[in-house]
Amino acid sequence: MTPEEVLAILESTGAVQRGHFRLSSGRHSDVYAQKFRVLEHPRLAHDLGAAIADEFERGFDVVASPAVGAVILGFATALAADARFVFAERVEGSMAFRRGFRVEPHERVLVVEDVVTTGGSVKEVLDLLERMGPVVVGVGALVDRTSPGSAPDLGVSLRALLRLDAESWRAADCPLCARQQPITDPGSSRMAAWSSLPEKGG
Repeated sequence: MTPEEVLAILESTGAVQRGHFRLSSGRHSDVYAQKFRVLEHPRLAHDLGAAIADEFERGFDVVASPAVGAVILGFATALAADARFVFAERVEGSMAFRRGFRVEPHERVLVVEDVVTTGGSVKEVLDLLERMGPVVVGVGALVDRTSPGSAPDLGVSLRALLRLDAESWRAADCPLCARQQPITDPGSSRMAAWSSLPEKGG
């Protein structure tokens, strides 16, 4: 799947939005990738996950994603490669594997994120995996929207299906705030209820 094809999918589903947005990182931007407008279509989610798996030649045993935004895409990537899937959740401000999830030292792991802006959530998942000792083959993403010249140092290869060039600013430096343009907070990372869901046995 080419970047042009991915962009066409995002635009046709309304997944690329323009305005004034507060990103999950806390930074502000005039462009937002609302990935769930794509991922609400199971067939498209499947195809995008397969494309990420192909970027790494399906050479991994486990896919690990940060919750909640990347869970669907990570699952689709694992499905395409017939791999296992686990996800990390934010617990008291920090990412953790819960629900009995483990990764063994002999396993090859691909970290899958939906949209990479600062790489913060991805880095937290990578730190968790480092303590478990598996081989991390890289980070796959739907969209790379890191600022030019400031790509996060993840220590592994980052491959995204689409590079989306869009400016972002610290809240204190945001020119849209200075113009008093109304802001939208479309992110899902602040859904505290997710991390408080009880674990269920059986």
